[in-house]
Amino acid sequence: MPLDPVSHDVHRPWGRYRDLDLGRRFRVKRITVEPGGKLSLQYHHHRAEHWIVVAGIARVTCGEDVRLVRENESVYIALGEMHRLENPGVVPLEVIEVQTGEYLGEDDIVRVEDLYDRVDAAAADQSFVRTTTASIASTGTTAS
Repeated sequence: MPLDPVSHDVHRPWGRYRDLDLGRRFRVKRITVEPGGKLSLQYHHHRAEHWIVVAGIARVTCGEDVRLVRENESVYIALGEMHRLENPGVVPLEVIEVQTGEYLGEDDIVRVEDLYDRVDAAAADQSFVRTTTASIASTGTTAS
């Protein structure tokens, strides 16, 4: 499916985004998260992402790690890594997102948790299996 860059703001419950550039294996977006806004806890099958905070403060979840990312700081989200972006501040959060990968469509979002009831039950079940498997692998125990 070919992608066309969106030349206008796309509104979401947490804020909005706009495509800035699009190539064969990359996509660049400007994401605005309103104060208190929270994107779904999610992962992607076909892309990695790099987020650069250009205004505000972000609370970023990457796997088990949760940290604050400030203006002029960035974070890398590997392909398949569970992640979330939140705005804990009182001003809009502005992030430049660079996606890279073989497929960059909006339908490559597997939502695991979402404040806005956009979670697919199968995705939540799959996430439980992924999390349990990762936990078992990191502790060296076996499932019974």
